[in-house]
Amino acid sequence: MARNKFKGMGIALITPFTKTGAVDYEALRRLLDYQLNNGVDFLCILATTGETPCLTENEKQQIKDIVVEKVKGSIPVLMGIGGNNTAAVVDYIKKVDLSGIDGILSVCPYYNKPSQEGLYQHFKTIAEASELPVVLYNVPGRVGVNMAAETTLRLANDCDNIVAIKEASGNFAQIDEIIKNKPQDFDVISGDDGITFPLITLGAAGVISVIGNALPKEFSRMVRLALQGDNVNACAIHHKFTELFHLLFVDGNPAGVKAMLHSMGLIHNELRLPLVPTRITTDQKIAAIVKELNIKC
Repeated sequence: MARNKFKGMGIALITPFTKTGAVDYEALRRLLDYQLNNGVDFLCILATTGETPCLTENEKQQIKDIVVEKVKGSIPVLMGIGGNNTAAVVDYIKKVDLSGIDGILSVCPYYNKPSQEGLYQHFKTIAEASELPVVLYNVPGRVGVNMAAETTLRLANDCDNIVAIKEASGNFAQIDEIIKNKPQDFDVISGDDGITFPLITLGAAGVISVIGNALPKEFSRMVRLALQGDNVNACAIHHKFTELFHLLFVDGNPAGVKAMLHSMGLIHNELRLPLVPTRITTDQKIAAIVKELNIKC
């Protein structure tokens, strides 16, 4: 069975834009340098936080190429490939250039709300089509359907190259059931910064983080301390960022983290419609926390 490479502190990478709305490739390179110089364990690209639905195929390819060029194999790269048309996802996997990519993150189908059997067959078909390891992504708040623990465990046991799940349901009982009953080399990865610490204490293998875009060094330290069982010091860092966990999502993701990165001078505060920047009051609160933390880029 394939083993999961995506452990520890992963970054759900944002896509920076210029003031005219184009992808800001220079800012992307700066952001990647910032991540790589501050100890992240892996990158997750072209997923929700990257505003992928609003990118062209050419932009996606250029972003992927820049990431691969910057990383140079030093850390694993997970790439989002999902959808609600199974055949189209399979076709995309077969035709897209995946050189330099170490795995696929595939979200539960959205809008058409499949049954648990439909979810199972969807991901089983994707796993059979992919030569790369597959990480499932359960985020019912976005897609409109929750993948039950039973379905996740069935896929984990039946499909050799399904190696992990990014769990963002927020359902501790469900996530704990997966951790308790999963195969030994199948991992649970937190999909929610605010509950990463408690999930690691239950047995999660790490996080795909939004806040890590702005605080890679600090959040990496929390994750590593928690994975080492140093819960006292990990919890102290977790509590330090409690207000930020809320602020970064109160006006939607990635609006919050983009406001934070803008206040740090790393990117322009630009999103593509239908997403818009945070409210002025949220932006001011985030900027005040950045100043108080005295974050150095």
